[in-house]
Amino acid sequence: MRKCAIIAGGDMPDKEQYKSCEYWERFGCIICADSGYYTAQKIGIKPDIITGDFDSFTEELPTDTEVIASIPEKDDTDTLMAVKKAIELGYKDIELYGALGGSRFEHTIANIQTMIYALQQGCDLKIYGESILMVQTADDGEVVYKSRGKSLYMSVFALSESVSIDYLRGVKYPLEDYLMVQSFPIGVSNEITDEAALLRINQGLALIILTDKK
Repeated sequence: MRKCAIIAGGDMPDKEQYKSCEYWERFGCIICADSGYYTAQKIGIKPDIITGDFDSFTEELPTDTEVIASIPEKDDTDTLMAVKKAIELGYKDIELYGALGGSRFEHTIANIQTMIYALQQGCDLKIYGESILMVQTADDGEVVYKSRGKSLYMSVFALSESVSIDYLRGVKYPLEDYLMVQSFPIGVSNEITDEAALLRINQGLALIILTDKK
């Protein structure tokens, strides 16, 4: 099954590929979360589903698109509603856009927690913006993070109380047999120096952030 894209209500990065309708054709399903539909309209793409309480998107909704509406007084965020719908449809590979919150930093934290929820459901959820956010567990084995010819920062953070790292290689500041803890951000703003970085962890849950060096 192809990937599912979810467009949330945060700022969409000013990247040319995100503005191209062709970019979105590779997805089997596109879901907009509330005001993420504004972004879809700007790009010129038609979502398959729109979810939310519509406290942010206040215009008329399309009649030829499935709409899943809720009340504002709900437990799930609009984005989590969209993720749950994607999982219900059988998607295991989900890409989330417009999810880094902009001035609403609390939305960024909520969406990182949504990544953990998706992982617990057996799904791979990545957040795409100016940076790419993903999670890694011991079950993933050695994970290769390719530079693809770019100069990249690679940050590694402990989401669980600690993360036992077998190795982090191909970076400016490598780690071997290291216990990373939540309270010490030693993994911030490392740099990929080889064609790819190699990370293997044997315990815990890590947040990986890849960012283009400006």
